[in-house]
Amino acid sequence: MIFHPCVRPERSRGTYLDYASLRSIRTVLGLVLALLAAQPALADSSLPPAEWANRQLPDPRQEARARALMEELRCLVCQGQSIADSDAEIAGDMRHLVRTRIAAGEKPRAIRSWLVERYGHWISYRPPAEPVGWPLWLAPLVLLLLGALLVRKRIKLRRG
Repeated sequence: MIFHPCVRPERSRGTYLDYASLRSIRTVLGLVLALLAAQPALADSSLPPAEWANRQLPDPRQEARARALMEELRCLVCQGQSIADSDAEIAGDMRHLVRTRIAAGEKPRAIRSWLVERYGHWISYRPPAEPVGWPLWLAPLVLLLLGALLVRKRIKLRRG
């Protein structure tokens, strides 16, 4: 290593950090963490809600049909709520779509089938019973039977 009279040896090795350097590193890390924490807030849209997202239709019968359909459709964001109960922006857009189509005279069954075609059977709280889903419905029964057989066998071994 070459010694230079203007440079301290401990600084040239990269081991010397003063208090101001540590403070600036902490400040930068704090800003980065604050930006990361604020990121979900920036993901919200600044657009106004759709026209019929939070307003009822003037005709009570049409609104009742729209409401019944909205109760049967699952929110794509919330996943545990219907679009009628969800505050998510996409749920508002879907409520607007349902009310607009009902007001235009479209049947709820046609609207549901269009949404299922677009988003899949998962969107409906009443999916059709298809052979693809049968293992999902039968698995708990099979597991209960296996558990009962294991318990019965274990009791026989203890007695015998």
